[in-house]
Order: sequence, then structure tokens, then C-alpha cells
Amino acid sequence: MIVELSHRITDGMLTYPGIPGPVLGVHLSRDDSRELYEEGTEFHIGTITLAANTGTYLDTPFHRYADGPDLAALGLERMADLPGLVVRTEGEPVVTVDMLAHLDVSGRAVLLHTGWGRHFGTPAYLQGHPYLEPEAAVWLAGRGAALVGIDSLNIDDTPAHGPRPAHTTLLAAGIPIVEHMTGLDALPDSGFRFHAAPPMIAGMGTFPVRAYAVIS
Repeated sequence: MIVELSHRITDGMLTYPGIPGPVLGVHLSRDDSRELYEEGTEFHIGTITLAANTGTYLDTPFHRYADGPDLAALGLERMADLPGLVVRTEGEPVVTVDMLAHLDVSGRAVLLHTGWGRHFGTPAYLQGHPYLEPEAAVWLAGRGAALVGIDSLNIDDTPAHGPRPAHTTLLAAGIPIVEHMTGLDALPDSGFRFHAAPPMIAGMGTFPVRAYAVIS
């Protein structure tokens, strides 16, 4: 069974305050393509302009650190075919070490199910969101988590001009982050493989992914 874990990207959608929504366009329309091919053959070639932090996306270390691996350098083994765990924290404002301490996270994609994804696309999603406490990020990094995902606006608390300790800690340890997830309620607590590979783009640290899980 395959479970979808990404939000759909649509023209003009808002993912994060201050980041412009994507703009979809057409490079070659079906009508125009008919002049290029034999009768009955037509194609559509679209265009898109979007900020890298759109929809459900993956952060590589380059997002935070200039000398960290970017989308082209991060190995597939860090973001695809990973054994997964879901941590249920719905209704809690902060994901703490105590919520994780009973888990073996080594080599696993740790997906934080806060339930906040239900607000995606509404004003409620943009404020008061759940996040991972700094101590929990240190705990995850120290115990060798392979990837950390969350169905919230940000894995960090987002005060203006504030620090981003979870990003700082996890990305320094080479642990990718997937934000703005959805569908985590459809997953078991374990017993699935997680996939979230972005395009192999040099010089960028973040990009949308089609995140999904395969339940065994």
C-alpha cells in the first residue's frame, strides 16, 4: 500500500508567510503544438516559477550551511527507502524529548504527526504551529535519525528574528528535514518505508518533493 504524504502544488498557493506562491504558465500550448507535428499529435509543455520552499519540501544541509551538501550532493540513501517511524503528538504545542525517548530512531525517518496539516491552506496554519523543541533535535541527532519530517508550518518555533535551533542542529548533523507534510494519520507507527527525493539541482538547498510511504 502506498500513502501520499505531500500537499498538491497549485497556482498562487501560499505555503509560508512572505514567500510568493507559484506561478504556472504555458511554454507550448496544445493548439500551437499541432503546427509542429503530424495531424492528431499534440503536446503541452508547461512552465512554473516557484520559490524552493513551496508545498511539501525537503531541506538539505545547504539550506542552513553554505558548505553543506545541496540537492545534487545529498545521497539518495538519506531521503529514499528509509524505514519509518511516526511519533503521535497531536494536540501538543511542542514535540519534546519525553515523547521520543522510548523510540529507536537510528537510521530511520522520524515523522512527527502533530495534526497541524489539517489547517494547510488556511490562515490558521500560519500561526501558533507545533514545533520540535531544541533539546529534542539534539536527541534525534545524537541517536542517528536518518531524516526528520513534520506536518507543520516549520520544524522550529518561528518568532521574528529568532533562532532556528532544530534546523541548525539537524542539518549540521547531515539530517534532512521534510516540512509541510500531510497524511501521517494514514500511516502505522512503524512498518513502512519512506521516500522524499527532490530533483538533483546543484546550488539549491531546498525543493518540493512527492513524499510517500510504502506500507509493508
